[in-house]
This record gives sequence, structure tokens and C-alpha cells, in this order.
Amino acid sequence: MNIVQKKIPVLADMESAPTDNAISDKKNNPLSELVDDELKKALIGTWQLVSYQVELQETGEFIDAMGATPRGRVIFTPDNWVAFNLEGSNRTPAETEDDHMTLLNTLVAYIGRYRIEKNQWITTVETAWAPQWVGTEQRRTVAVDDEFARVITPWRKMPNWGGGKVSRSVISFRRAH
Repeated sequence: MNIVQKKIPVLADMESAPTDNAISDKKNNPLSELVDDELKKALIGTWQLVSYQVELQETGEFIDAMGATPRGRVIFTPDNWVAFNLEGSNRTPAETEDDHMTLLNTLVAYIGRYRIEKNQWITTVETAWAPQWVGTEQRRTVAVDDEFARVITPWRKMPNWGGGKVSRSVISFRRAH
């Protein structure tokens, strides 16, 4: 994992992301660009991962948890299914048990049904790379423009990085063509 001293440019406008209590406050929420049906229409389609950073709550440091050049896709369907497959940089076939662990720590993959609430999508996870996510709801705050979706997760302990520390993911996608 690389610690990054500055935020990447495409995410600079998310510096003051809302707390859970501010989600419903549209006036003061910089991410409430689209709501409900408009947001769903904007999300439908395939998105390519551009960046995946993790912010550590304790220190405010940003980590390139998936490396400098992660890859992946998220697909939103009109009938409310979403599928994620996000992978870290430079993944190679595993040859040892340690290699397998490294691969798992550079993967986020899940599928489920989603719904829209204001400027968030909420996924009810049906299958996932991490069994503890199955049956949970994963909430994401999102801002969408024509070509980019900028996403922030709530503060939480992620199963594959952060050493059990509280963090949130700050993710950028570009619409795939």
C-alpha cells in the first residue's frame, strides 16, 4: 500500500464530503447533484474504475489501496442490479498461499440489488468476495456528471485493508464506451 500525501485532482471537489447526518441536507451537501430517478438514469450503464483511494479517519492520510493503476468495472442495470469487480494494480497469478492472500486484499467484488435514496445508492449484497458482506446493505454517496461518477463510502472497517482501522473509500469511475 502506498500512502498518498495529496488527493487526486478528479476528487478534489469531494474534500468536504457529507457525514451520515448531512446526507439529507441538500443545500449544504456538495454531492447532492442528482436525486432518485435522475440519479438512477445517470448511473445505468457500465463504468470503468479510474482511481480507488482509502482515507484513514485517524490521520486523514489517503492510501492508494488498489495501487496506482487499478482496473475494474461497475455495471448498473435498469432493473436494479449492480455488479462490481474492482482489482488492484499489477495482479499476477498466485503461486503461493501468500500470493493468494495478496490477491484477495486487492479485490472488491459483489453483486446485488440496488435502490436510490437522494444522492446515494444502497446495494443489498447477494454475493461477495467477502462473506461478511453477503446480506448487508452497502451505502454509497455519489455525484455524477456526463462522464464521471465520484463515490464516497461511509466510514467503516474494510475487510481487506487499513489494519482494522476506520476508513472510507473515495472512488472515481469514468463511463465506459
